[in-house]
Amino acid sequence: MKRQVPLIITFFTGVLLVVTFFIPHEPLGSIEQRFLIWYTIVAGFTYLLGIDSLVRYHLLKIRDQKPGWFYSVVLIIGLVLTLTLGFYSWAKYRSPFTLGSPFMYLYTYTIIPLQATMFALLAFFIASAAYRAFRARTFEATLLLVAAGLVMLGRVPLGGWLWKQIALLIGLIPGIDGIELGKLEIFARINDWIMDIPQTAAKRGIFIGTYLGAIAMSIRIILGIERTYISSS
Repeated sequence: MKRQVPLIITFFTGVLLVVTFFIPHEPLGSIEQRFLIWYTIVAGFTYLLGIDSLVRYHLLKIRDQKPGWFYSVVLIIGLVLTLTLGFYSWAKYRSPFTLGSPFMYLYTYTIIPLQATMFALLAFFIASAAYRAFRARTFEATLLLVAAGLVMLGRVPLGGWLWKQIALLIGLIPGIDGIELGKLEIFARINDWIMDIPQTAAKRGIFIGTYLGAIAMSIRIILGIERTYISSS
């Protein structure tokens, strides 16, 4: 019974949501909006469960002094400090996002610099991944390398400057106006074409595959075939 009840609730809820999506008329039309409100409430409680799980994991790590337990101490202190300043700013300023509040001070001078540092570190990982992906060992890798190079030339000022120099050299040929040729911004045009046509086609193919996978997984969950979301305890 402990496993059957969630399966029954999931089945009827999933079927009802599908019916309300294809029949947006009363009384079914308002049910979908009500389900969205309930989903928001449930999602709020999942954040609380996530915080509880996070705190439990790191407290156990600190207690057992596992490798890296010092970082768990920093995380717990940061979590408690952020929550405390957030509630304090909410009580005093009626909003934690008020300029000059302690929470905004923490956000501006701690969280934003940390985010900038993380994104700056990501640049090195992206460069490393690009180096491995752009090795022209196969035709597909060579095609990816050429397309990426053209896109980068079309998006950075260096590409425009380089094309103007090429256009001036071509303009030395009698009958060709290098200045007018330089105004064409050929790399920018190539970038627009790659992003609008091949990239869009590939992205749509990926989205179609993703949506089909989501539909298949949804059907498996509604029919009770997929039960990994149910606790085994």
